[in-house]
Amino acid sequence: MTEIQKKLFELQDIEYRNFQAKLIPVLSSDSVIGVRTPELKALAKIYAKELESSENLRFFLSDLPHKYFDENQLHAFILCEIKDFETCIKKVEEFLPFVDNWATCDQLSPKVFARNKSLLLPYVYKWLDSEQTYSIRFAIAILMRHFLEKSAQDKKSGFCPEYLKKVASLCRPHIKNADDNYYINMMISWYFATALAKEWDFTYDFLKNKNELNDWCFRKTIQKAKESYRVSPGQKELLQRLLSREEE
Repeated sequence: MTEIQKKLFELQDIEYRNFQAKLIPVLSSDSVIGVRTPELKALAKIYAKELESSENLRFFLSDLPHKYFDENQLHAFILCEIKDFETCIKKVEEFLPFVDNWATCDQLSPKVFARNKSLLLPYVYKWLDSEQTYSIRFAIAILMRHFLEKSAQDKKSGFCPEYLKKVASLCRPHIKNADDNYYINMMISWYFATALAKEWDFTYDFLKNKNELNDWCFRKTIQKAKESYRVSPGQKELLQRLLSREEE
């Protein structure tokens, strides 16, 4: 067992492990140690500061795939703390093919990305065209977090309506128990629900006039938007009418 694995087992919470394992059914319960997220984040901040000087840490980041879910979580949180964009993006590209669950995918949100949107966008397009489930999910999440803030003339730093079409094109046939399809479709729905909250005019018109979402994503988008406090009652009524029209 590596030193980092030993440290993670020192922080193990059995009840939390059992709880986590139920939330991530694609993983074997034996692969979950059960370290709580605040403790992983605290550890990651310490490790990130030691990255340049620690051979053990450099080995940990390169020793892929990891054996435990908690190692993947720790890995993601370390990458979130890297301050240099080029270093961070290189490490993300190395790690992303080994991400095997929604939780690690969604926790991987490097802080440096927000300050380097124009440099980030070409990578987002590459990940969107990937054949790997969690690379696609990650790319959609990046568009949702960093490219829905405000409309902008500069397509590399702000929202652009073409992103809606690109994300919609990623819809998968929604087949029961098809996990890969589910995790992509759910992120697509989350993206569109957030887009309705932040870029209502473009997104509502897209759903109304150019609905390229499959039926499951369309319904899930409206459900999530109607649950959002950022979507007004009037907007929710319009969405309900849109849904009713589709049901006719």
